[in-house]
Amino acid sequence: MEKKTINKKIEDTFKKKLSIQFSLDGFSFCACNSNNEVYNFSSYQFLEAINSPELILNKIQQVFENEKSLQEDFETVTVIHQNNLNSLVPNEYFNESSLKNYLKYSIRTISTDLIVYDTLDFMESKNVYIPYVNINNFLFQNFGEFEYRHHSSILLEKLFLKNTESEVNFFVHVSKSIFDIVVFKKSKLLFYNIFDYETKEDFIYYILFTLEQLELDPEDTMVTLIGAIDSSSDNYKILYNYVRNINFLNSQNTIFNSQDTFTKHSNFILLG
Repeated sequence: MEKKTINKKIEDTFKKKLSIQFSLDGFSFCACNSNNEVYNFSSYQFLEAINSPELILNKIQQVFENEKSLQEDFETVTVIHQNNLNSLVPNEYFNESSLKNYLKYSIRTISTDLIVYDTLDFMESKNVYIPYVNINNFLFQNFGEFEYRHHSSILLEKLFLKNTESEVNFFVHVSKSIFDIVVFKKSKLLFYNIFDYETKEDFIYYILFTLEQLELDPEDTMVTLIGAIDSSSDNYKILYNYVRNINFLNSQNTIFNSQDTFTKHSNFILLG
């Protein structure tokens, strides 16, 4: 695993809060004070994507054994499951007794899967998903009670607040082996999906396919990037061959000041 970290000195570290995000690609966490000022952010990147919750748990256990900052006392803990095991359901079609039905056509489920949902009041929907129960159980042993959510619930909420009244806002949130496309039209969610990818050709294919399906012109549509991508990456370069209007959504979080370890548009779920 490759570790990167930022530390910032702040005076008030009482009532500390911890947020944890994990995926097939890595494990990240940030600690902040009661004023939501981040004073510690660390990111562990797995050398290759891991395909099972059991192996992810092994990696997380290694982090906990060596990371002293995770052994502090925290008043609240929030855990973020990043995976593609989810489906958005408008409130008018939602029935809590039918959770499995919302996933069965796009995700292979088994009888022992725990299926839960986040409530997205800002878009009058539910986000139905499968959390990694074994990791939740491990974290409960370390912290006691905590809140957990799916990464797309937080992503959609944050982008909704960043969304403007312009005709179309097209966002691409990039991770190492998956990426999210979020499209708003006049403050209404027009499109959301998560895509697996291995190559830059996969990456550009899904973006161009989405633009085509939504009848958006690649020459005119502004594509806003966040996450694990920068102007020197192969994904960016191939995107620029087809999409001319590209920008980055930079965070205003002060933890990014006076450091060059992370770009300001990275780690948007935790730090955006």
